[in-house]
Amino acid sequence: MAELSDVRRAVSRGDWQVALDLLDGLSAASRTPEALELRAQAAYGNGEFEASVTAWEELHSVLVHEGDVAGGARAAAMVAMYLMMDTGLMAPVRGWLTRAERMLVGEPDAPALALIAVVRAYERFMCGDMDAAREQSALAIELGERLDVQPAVVIGRTCAARVRIFDGQVDQGLDLLDEVGALLMSGEVDHLTTGMMYCELICAAQGLGLHGRATEWTDVMEHWRHGAASGGINGRCRVHRAEMLRVSGPCDLAEQEALQACAELRPWMRREFGWPLAELGNIRLRRGDLAGAEEAFTAAHEHAWSPQPGLALLRLAQGDVAAASSLIAEAIIHPFDIPSKERPPFGDLRLAPLLDAQSEIASEGGDVETARSAADALEAIAASYPSLSLAASVALARSRAALLSDDLDEALESALRAVGAWADVGAPYETAGARVVAGMAYHAQGNAECARMEWQAAHDGYVEFGAAAKAERVADLLSEGLSVRPTTGGPSPVGIFRRSGDMRVVAFAGATAHVRDLQGFRYLERLIADPGREFHVLDLVAVEHGTLPVARAAGDPELVETDQIGGGLAVIDEEARLAYQRRLAEVDEDIEEATRTNDLGRLELAQHDREYLINELRSAVGLGGRQRSTGGTAERARSSVTRSLRYALKRLAEHHATAAAHLDQSVHTGTYCRYSPDPMSPMRWECG
Repeated sequence: MAELSDVRRAVSRGDWQVALDLLDGLSAASRTPEALELRAQAAYGNGEFEASVTAWEELHSVLVHEGDVAGGARAAAMVAMYLMMDTGLMAPVRGWLTRAERMLVGEPDAPALALIAVVRAYERFMCGDMDAAREQSALAIELGERLDVQPAVVIGRTCAARVRIFDGQVDQGLDLLDEVGALLMSGEVDHLTTGMMYCELICAAQGLGLHGRATEWTDVMEHWRHGAASGGINGRCRVHRAEMLRVSGPCDLAEQEALQACAELRPWMRREFGWPLAELGNIRLRRGDLAGAEEAFTAAHEHAWSPQPGLALLRLAQGDVAAASSLIAEAIIHPFDIPSKERPPFGDLRLAPLLDAQSEIASEGGDVETARSAADALEAIAASYPSLSLAASVALARSRAALLSDDLDEALESALRAVGAWADVGAPYETAGARVVAGMAYHAQGNAECARMEWQAAHDGYVEFGAAAKAERVADLLSEGLSVRPTTGGPSPVGIFRRSGDMRVVAFAGATAHVRDLQGFRYLERLIADPGREFHVLDLVAVEHGTLPVARAAGDPELVETDQIGGGLAVIDEEARLAYQRRLAEVDEDIEEATRTNDLGRLELAQHDREYLINELRSAVGLGGRQRSTGGTAERARSSVTRSLRYALKRLAEHHATAAAHLDQSVHTGTYCRYSPDPMSPMRWECG
């Protein structure tokens, strides 16, 4: 029979499933409070977030029943800690903190007080109450040092540093974060705290536009996480890698990291799952995959996460300047205010990317007044939070506004300054964008050769980065009497593969056919629009169906028999559903408390939490109140996608045998699918 010592060793090795199996095999006499805490740790490491929180809650109840006040309060504080880390729901966090505090009245030396203070500090920081965050972080440091609770000291120092940055004391805040980073690298801090705080160091640098510093810490975290990270830390590291690659390129590698991050974080995050989804949308937008970007941004929005400014820029790329202008203006007036560790929703820094996008949108729409006001607001933020990235954004915004005002000297000078700054940052996509504006300024001055040089450099930069759509747009600029040096061979034959209502128009090798649109054709469209790229079958299904259930028509072999694969958060299981119901009760208690104390800010946040939980519970219920399942595994998706593709090609062969034969030879199926035409006779398809 398993012994508790065996469980301890398995947990220390990170053998989470082994530890859980051993715990299941313990005798009744061995199912002690220590066993519950080990279960909480093992479940978290094994990707079972709700099981972990449930174990902490059970430990709290057991210890309270046994009269262990200090231990029960510590367990309550740990429930609050775990909820804060991964759910983004602050009302339950506050409820558990209040419960722990009440238990420790008259207990000034209880170590749990340090944990309560540090969770309270971050809860206040994430909700925008910087005064309270400053006070609680100082208290956490003092209590942590006095009561020997190292996580409280480390997390408290990190929170205090981030508050200083938001207070405008940027250099002092960064110095404090460097001290935290040195401590983390020493290996003296527990793994969970280390992973969380590495994430904080990266987020702080990104918020300031310090790409170089963020990249350095991402590399450190990436090196550290192998063999050390547990729970959702690996996925968080992948999101940061995706964010760095979105800036430095290549874009296809950035998308791979973002997709893997979504897969790894799906069991962990609740509301904050919108973070990797929005990042995936930003990357796909840069690649020119507008349909994929739309899918990701929509899923992020469904998780109560702001998809801005990406969604507004997507509308711009789709040619709807009015919608883009309206969306970005609304986002600036009412910026994202949902608590988050990754994107603290308060302070001027949150507006910088929105204003940068507004500048670009106003430039496309010829709105000189908005372009000027966006540049002015960006410059004010950069003055308070200086960084090379913000300086580059200001310079480019100034150039766009000057170009609209026919101040060509200012437009050119500012654009070239932006080119140099973005190049120093190591951001080829942004550098190419600044070169496009510089080329426009040269062109307006009548300097065709310098305009051609800037546009050529921009075109090549976009191609190397992987932004094909942007490269094509620059090629259009060069086509008026100028030329683009080819980066590949000669022009490719063009085929048509367009959807028109419920029909599909296929033109290939001089012949055109019309065939009823099928799901397999929509998969084909994704593949042929990006030759050579591998798509995981779950990604193909997610793109097609998003987070919506798919009906199955009897006798129709082309439909996938599944319910919510990919895209958004997986449908919650029974354990998660019960946990959500408990969270909902805790939120209601927080609403009552906020109403009683007339705390309107707290009331609004709690009501947001309640709305989110209710929507999640509703999404988990199918027809007739039945629990909705998550659908098949990757193997089931592979079989379904392959069957749909082959069925579609068979139908196409009945109407256009030549096109079907070409696609049958060039489309490769499996867990990863791709379209790889003969490199000696490449094809370019017009889809839509």
